[in-house]
Amino acid sequence: MQSVIFFDIDGTIVTEDDRMIIPDSTVKAISAARQKGNLTFVNTGRPVFNVSQRIRSLGFDGFICGCGTYVEYQNEVLFYSTVEPALCREIAAVMRDCRVTPVYERSDGYFFDASAVHNPELDSFMDIFISTGVSTDGRVEDPDFSFDKFVFWTNPDSDMDTVRRTLAPHFQIIDRGHGFFEIPPLQYTKATGIDFILNKLNISIDNAYAIGDSTNDLPMLQAVPNSIAMGGAEKLYPYVSYITSPIEEDGIYNALSHFGLI
Repeated sequence: MQSVIFFDIDGTIVTEDDRMIIPDSTVKAISAARQKGNLTFVNTGRPVFNVSQRIRSLGFDGFICGCGTYVEYQNEVLFYSTVEPALCREIAAVMRDCRVTPVYERSDGYFFDASAVHNPELDSFMDIFISTGVSTDGRVEDPDFSFDKFVFWTNPDSDMDTVRRTLAPHFQIIDRGHGFFEIPPLQYTKATGIDFILNKLNISIDNAYAIGDSTNDLPMLQAVPNSIAMGGAEKLYPYVSYITSPIEEDGIYNALSHFGLI
């Protein structure tokens, strides 16, 4: 029976640090899973344009990006949802007034707010983009500014009460820890992306597997019976059916082997 495996990127496929290592065992595991007839999907918070060729070259059958706002299968876009531009501008104005440091994400680019409070974490973020060839030119002031989702860092004087009140009618607020938050629309998650693919391909939920390492992976891990936390992702341990070894200790390979997928 064909199975489908959904992989987070950062901290799962690629080390979540400046080295950005993809272990050789991960490459071998994904290839072996596909050779056995299984489907493999990326399921990430990243916008699709920021899924690099390095990731794509691993041979995935499709991509769920932007926390479920974008779904692609065999190079065909099956679903895409974005936020209405007027609401985007309204949200950007409030985020600026509330003294958080946002990065707005759309399927084709990032947008930055030069008038927002500066946070040192943004420098590291932008350095990674520049080093990997990702454009950092987009600005909130651009005529075509809009977003599918966004992230932000808090600062010592951030007004989080107003942030939460403003976002609550339209968006989820995912606390990624250390003052970093991810903000997708209410109706979309990594789990809705999985549901879309399973329905489209007529694959049973019993044959669905999800692998992640962060709190934004919780929806997809809780959506499938075969859920896998990477070693070291202790916050996820209570919610998964299997805990594999850390990413650099053959975590992906060991997980797929445990479930007989390779």
